[in-house]
Amino acid sequence: MSNNNNYISKQKFMEELYRYKKGSVTRRHFMNVTGLGAASAVMGAAMPGLLPRPAFAAGDIGDRVILATWPNYHDPANFDAFSEATGARVQVNVFGSNEEMLAKLQAGGSGWDVYVPTNYTITTYVDLDLIEPLDTSRLPNYNAPSYDPRYAEAGSVGGKLYAVPKNWGSTGFVVNTKHTDGGQPLTTWKEFWDITMNQFSGRTTVHDYQLTTIGNALKYFGYSFNSIDEKELADAEQLLLDVKPHLFAISSDIQPSMRSGDSWLAMAWSGDGKQLNTDMPEIAYVLGAEGGELWSDYYAIPKGAPHMDAAYALINFMLDPAVNTKEVLAHGYPTADATTTAMLPVALQNDPILYPAQDLLDALEFGAAATLTDPNRAELMARFKSA
Repeated sequence: MSNNNNYISKQKFMEELYRYKKGSVTRRHFMNVTGLGAASAVMGAAMPGLLPRPAFAAGDIGDRVILATWPNYHDPANFDAFSEATGARVQVNVFGSNEEMLAKLQAGGSGWDVYVPTNYTITTYVDLDLIEPLDTSRLPNYNAPSYDPRYAEAGSVGGKLYAVPKNWGSTGFVVNTKHTDGGQPLTTWKEFWDITMNQFSGRTTVHDYQLTTIGNALKYFGYSFNSIDEKELADAEQLLLDVKPHLFAISSDIQPSMRSGDSWLAMAWSGDGKQLNTDMPEIAYVLGAEGGELWSDYYAIPKGAPHMDAAYALINFMLDPAVNTKEVLAHGYPTADATTTAMLPVALQNDPILYPAQDLLDALEFGAAATLTDPNRAELMARFKSA
């Protein structure tokens, strides 16, 4: 019997298929990892939209646009529609933290045309001259008065617009209640960390992202999510080192392991919580009562983007309320755009995962710019990951 080194298990195939369908990986990655490159014609017939479309309008904006974004954060059908309309294929690069994004842009040569930074990072990008100011005349779908200022104001620095709102949300955790006492969800970050070291040992995933992983460890002690106090960070580090042997994984793409049942508990952004809860109602999304993170993400163009016309075209396309509505329906993150929100089903407008109760929302903190470049937090995360 021959030994096939390219074998991929059914479970791994389905995980990669799910990641592709949610916009977490590119078509090329999916085809290469699953070994389906040689079967492209067959797959193209079975899965319309899997293969790149021809560049019908390549003379206008080029034949590609490269987007750096977060896991499970788009409806791939919208990218296909953009390609159909413009001839420019959307290549998706997925990252797991704002630190990773910053490091790649500082290193140069990322090749990105559009990226999706979080609110607290934009001033740093401006200070480092890594972001282009936006020309709103090239974004006719951007209607500034339609956006909630809480989730839009971070895009402007020094009176210039550098980024336009994509979505906002919260950072909490998901728990498979089939494995909790009485099938009840947990309610606090203290419970999250304590159960990880006991009944859920080997079943918990935390983000590969210092802001949320350190921030939510700080909440165990009642400290600020954004603390850079050395004594408070030392407490958080000891907790993380105690927890490390009990973790299933350190990854910002938490959905595959939660869906397979390998992980029962994971830090999660609210859209991950909504997607998982919709498909598997036994998985609950929880905002720890002690607080946590409230955030907003933006579309921006990095300095010297290689396909500038395509970058503007993609951002403008994604800001179309009809397109944005499809995005929200796919990923479960609320939008700052009132026009889009009004187009959503009433049930979604009233969904407690997207729109938490006010007391839970009030306990959340926006990320602080100092946390992005604080050396103590960066070194703490490095020590935690290498322990």
